[in-house]
Amino acid sequence: MFSRILIANRGEIALRIIRACRELDIETVVIYSEADKDASYLRLADETVCIGPASPSASYLDISRILSAAEIGDVEAIHPGYGFLAENINFAKICRDCGIKFIGPSPEAMQLLGDKVQARKLAKKADVPIVPGSEGIIEDIDDAVKVAEGIGYPLMMKAVSGGGGRGMRIVHNEENLRSAFKSAGAEAKAAFGDGTMYLEKFIIKPRHVEVQIMADEKGNALHFYERDCTIQRRHQKMVEESPCPVLDERTREKLCEAALRIIKKAKYSNAATVEFLLDKDNKFYFIEVNTRIQVEHPVTEMVTGRDLIKLQLEVASGKELEIEQRDIKHTGVAIECRINAEDPENNFAPCPGRIERYIPPGGPGVRVDSCAYQGWNVSPNYDSMIAKVIVHQRTRTEAIATMKRALSEFVIEPIKTSIPACQEIISHNLFAKGKIDTDFVERHL
Repeated sequence: MFSRILIANRGEIALRIIRACRELDIETVVIYSEADKDASYLRLADETVCIGPASPSASYLDISRILSAAEIGDVEAIHPGYGFLAENINFAKICRDCGIKFIGPSPEAMQLLGDKVQARKLAKKADVPIVPGSEGIIEDIDDAVKVAEGIGYPLMMKAVSGGGGRGMRIVHNEENLRSAFKSAGAEAKAAFGDGTMYLEKFIIKPRHVEVQIMADEKGNALHFYERDCTIQRRHQKMVEESPCPVLDERTREKLCEAALRIIKKAKYSNAATVEFLLDKDNKFYFIEVNTRIQVEHPVTEMVTGRDLIKLQLEVASGKELEIEQRDIKHTGVAIECRINAEDPENNFAPCPGRIERYIPPGGPGVRVDSCAYQGWNVSPNYDSMIAKVIVHQRTRTEAIATMKRALSEFVIEPIKTSIPACQEIISHNLFAKGKIDTDFVERHL
């Protein structure tokens, strides 16, 4: 096991990793920007290093500064968390070249699965259903029009690299396609340095279901069941739950087995999430693999009782998974709501600023992952997420009731947050019935 690692991230995920490391008796070196100098989690680190100003490009995305901090801190490994450099192939390669373990997949596996076109080809080889789409990248707009005619509208235009909804557009006709090709490509280029695009058939009113995987460096891989991430706004997840309320056991088993086949085919190690779309007939289609720990990983931790961050650290250190698939049990229902500094009444406009009053919820079945506190400034430079509220109960009805109660207790003032939007979603009769799809928020909020 590692004795000392660097955490190349910020916010609640930095705190989450610190906590896991403290329980494993691993020392932590935590980097921070000038904007995060008052972050609450810094006092829990064994060493802290300021790596630059607030701008992510001059701090959390600056590979040379992060590696300098790793050298100063004399660490054996780097945990990238999620976002920032977590799926940056170049960063993973440089870490390896410097003799520092990247706590994640190999650069080769990351490259294979991070390229969505190559990942689709791999899924096809693994006999996993994929959404009909272009065989490879779209070279230019004329190529896009030709491919679209063969697949049929509506279509989803996607960036080959990246994620988080950037570089994605739904197109219903050729006119949409021509404008989307240019705007989505430019957005992807700015976000990921790669504006390459591909096309997929747009599945009408789908659910978004993903499978959590953990694999070691000996070729062993396990699934930790699925999460339903259907409640989204502009491809950004808002509410996640496990199990998926509409999956029967047979389909669930097939879904998890399909996810494992892709991971094993890629010779992948560490944490991964294999994402699928589920149509109205409960047929599933592979869409992509996220080669990192996910924001919503606590949902899986609650229903399986397994610490995914600890498992990441263990397999990255070379340890073989000590559990078998039969050891992983799914118990009860977990739901997570993301609480962001956004104004739902003003088209979810960002609302950075100082938190003057902060009272998180608690009680039976409630977990809050956050580094916020009274007096903390929500910076405009980073993601707007303040906290994650996770509940776990025996049944979905009980979990929904607990989430309603938890959200009603949560006080964050004076800035606007997404709490009212989450309350509206959780209280909606269609959500209670499980009758939702990825356009639910746009239609009902």
